Amino acid sequence: MNTHHLIGIKGSGMSALAQILHDMKIPVQGSDVEKPFFTQLPLEERGIPIYPFQEENIKEGQVLISSAAYGENHEEVKRAKELGMTVMEYPVFLGEFANRFTSIAVAGSHGKTSTTGLLAHVLRAYKPTSYLIGDGTGKGEENSAFFAFEACEYRRHFLEYQPDYAIMTNIDFDHPDYFKDVDDVVDAFQEMAQGVKKGIVACGDDEHLQSLHASVPIMYYGIDGKYDFNADNIQTSEAGTSFDVHIRGDRYGTFSIPGFGRHNVLNALGVIALCHYEEMPAEIIKKQLESFGGVKRRFSEKKVDNQILIDDYAHHPTEIKATIESARQKYSTREVIAVFQPHTFSRTQAFLDDFAECLKQADHVYLCSIFGSAREQNTELTIEDLQRKIPGASLISEEDMDQLTKHKDGVILFMGAGDIQKFQKAYENVANVPE
Repeated sequence: MNTHHLIGIKGSGMSALAQILHDMKIPVQGSDVEKPFFTQLPLEERGIPIYPFQEENIKEGQVLISSAAYGENHEEVKRAKELGMTVMEYPVFLGEFANRFTSIAVAGSHGKTSTTGLLAHVLRAYKPTSYLIGDGTGKGEENSAFFAFEACEYRRHFLEYQPDYAIMTNIDFDHPDYFKDVDDVVDAFQEMAQGVKKGIVACGDDEHLQSLHASVPIMYYGIDGKYDFNADNIQTSEAGTSFDVHIRGDRYGTFSIPGFGRHNVLNALGVIALCHYEEMPAEIIKKQLESFGGVKRRFSEKKVDNQILIDDYAHHPTEIKATIESARQKYSTREVIAVFQPHTFSRTQAFLDDFAECLKQADHVYLCSIFGSAREQNTELTIEDLQRKIPGASLISEEDMDQLTKHKDGVILFMGAGDIQKFQKAYENVANVPE
């Protein structure tokens, strides 16, 4: 088999894809910048070669796959063109790859990664399943029945996919550097729905998803209305959340998840609906839901003395609100401290008031400087513009993380999609947390 060379292999989707190919005994290697990323650890564990970007990496006979972040001017892409080789962008390759299996694409403005991880965890107890999760996790099974994968709406990349099924968690305005408004996002999801081949599982509690039209059945799930799949009698305890499920009015059973918050109930309900449609026994679904350990950077917890440190990818107001809600439910007697790093100037500008409103739900707020995108031009917007909208908010940097030591029994949420983890690491160094 020809070697697959991945240009930008440390990207979360690219890293996961490389892991899948390797597990399927397909020769794979890749290139990227030399800065370390957490996504390279599973590549190194599998012995997948990672090279610095250089045109010498390109050799005739390779299958070339490029991250959508790199265009025609990249040195390896240029070299491939000189040799007359085809370079497939990641979404194009993934769309073709998915056609080999019964494929389930998980789409939504929020909850894609958590739902894909949960879906993969449940499906693989039923039939061989390969999966690609947006946190950089991938697993390949040579005899896969199912392929569960995350389908990103950014730049309409998910239109390259024609999956058998789609789970759609919600539609919200995000990526203001690309989408004009929420109607533009709705149009993208509507177009994706037209490419689904067997059925769509969509959250009925989301008003935008209720407007979907497709040539395949749409099964709705939710809490607030009367849908095909409904959750009610939602109860929380220290162990997590339990809820009853009704299918078109008939009781299906009681299910439990280790997570907290309404969003996690909805994600589980979407997975239950898909698995029921594929005739998975309810007992397998129940068992797998209860044992799900979560995905990377989604409410990932660590205890430090009497403090709870939580690393979370939340970078949109809706996600921040959900993360704070989860912390309140799980640790109802503790104060909640938000340490937030805004991701991109365009998103910060577009949602400045919304960020302020959701962060006010925490007991204390610390703000890190805005993490800008390489695609953005310099802007006059600063973190102080957000600070002024949140009474009592403080600024924090890697050099003064000791500010957090005073919250002795606090739940500290480190939230953001940039390099917020370096702030948590700096705090752990101050608090003398062992490696």
